[in-house]
Amino acid sequence: MSKSRSKARKAKAKAPVAPAPRTRRDMLRLGGYGAAAAVGVVGVGFWGASSFSAYGKEHDLSRVGEAPLTVVQIHDPQCPTCTALQKQTRAALRDFDEGEITYLVADIKTPEGAAFARKYRVPHVTLLLFDKDGELQQTIQGLQQASQLSETFATQKAALR
Repeated sequence: MSKSRSKARKAKAKAPVAPAPRTRRDMLRLGGYGAAAAVGVVGVGFWGASSFSAYGKEHDLSRVGEAPLTVVQIHDPQCPTCTALQKQTRAALRDFDEGEITYLVADIKTPEGAAFARKYRVPHVTLLLFDKDGELQQTIQGLQQASQLSETFATQKAALR
């Protein structure tokens, strides 16, 4: 065998192989993957938008006095005790119907939250309870259990009627 034939065979062997033509089934499969991806992206977008909306509503301190009882947590998001208090407060609030108690967060890492804490002269890991007129009724400092908080909220709510 000559060198030129050998080179020709090697060149032919290294030549790229054309991909198989796409069939209708392949295109439908790709379309299905695209539709699933689109649904996923829309779902994540909706979840993100609703989460952001809920976050904004919970941090809107102008809502103090919106309900018969408003609980405002003075909160530092980097403080584990604050996070634990937030968890216990949310658990206590499950004992009440929606609209009975408004729960708000004054994040001391924001200018609004820091100003709110200064106005009432309280540190983080604190709950402030306001009546429907926005008047401060009670201050709870330190970590509390959900059962204690639920009892306190119920007592305060009854006193405000």
